[in-house]
Amino acid sequence: MTIATLTDVLQPALKQGYAVAGVVCLGWEDMRAYVEAAEAEGVAIILQAGPGCRAHTPLPILGKMFLHLAEQASVPVVAHLDHGYTIDECKEALDSGFTSLMYDGSRQPLNQNIDETAAVAELAHAASISCEGEIGFVGYAEGEASAGTDPEEAAVFAKQTGVDAMAISVGNVHLQQEKSQGLDRDRILKIQQQANVPLVIHGGSGVPAEQRRELAQNTNICKYNIGTELRMAFGSALRTAVNQDIERFDRVAILKDTHQPVVDATRVVLQSMGGV
Repeated sequence: MTIATLTDVLQPALKQGYAVAGVVCLGWEDMRAYVEAAEAEGVAIILQAGPGCRAHTPLPILGKMFLHLAEQASVPVVAHLDHGYTIDECKEALDSGFTSLMYDGSRQPLNQNIDETAAVAELAHAASISCEGEIGFVGYAEGEASAGTDPEEAAVFAKQTGVDAMAISVGNVHLQQEKSQGLDRDRILKIQQQANVPLVIHGGSGVPAEQRRELAQNTNICKYNIGTELRMAFGSALRTAVNQDIERFDRVAILKDTHQPVVDATRVVLQSMGGV
């Protein structure tokens, strides 16, 4: 069994100058492809259950799926709750076998975010698992605008919450289909000067591959969340599979044709993290 905590995979990444991919899962088909890709590249992988995934499949089921994949894998696999919005949700993930809890209080006032994230960190650490928090709201493409992370607030947040990893807002945006001009490197450096913890980039699909690798090698960024980029690969493969035979109706046969394209796309993502 190679189930791991977030700390297990991020601390080596921080010390050795690479990043680990936190891949956004929506179902069995993509999560097993992600693990196969990680095994092919010989790197750790973080399987993430975000709000969309949890709306489709209950946390106890997701926990069993993640743990089953980890038991069979030859590389470390983290079972990660992404964007938990309540302590009860985090407790349910913990009880379901998750090894990492991400509490998102980034929309809340700083003191409230600190207090609530600290409570989740305490819960996680008591169970010997990890906690990620977020300081500075990361917005959405064609949606809510971002609020950049203030380096001094980040220092206070990291110290008072005790999180094992800290998600920051430095020009990254969720659900971005096109590559951006890149992240704010100066702000990243100011943040890590004041808060010496592993840094996380949500909305990593919008970050150019070259910058992913460079920042992983030269800053404290050691986790990129990747969702949109891989959902696009899955959607394209599914569309091809459906259209190639309009009389085919068996969902298992159709979904089988998405597997290798998603594995291939995931391997490209993993190669951009600097650890391959």
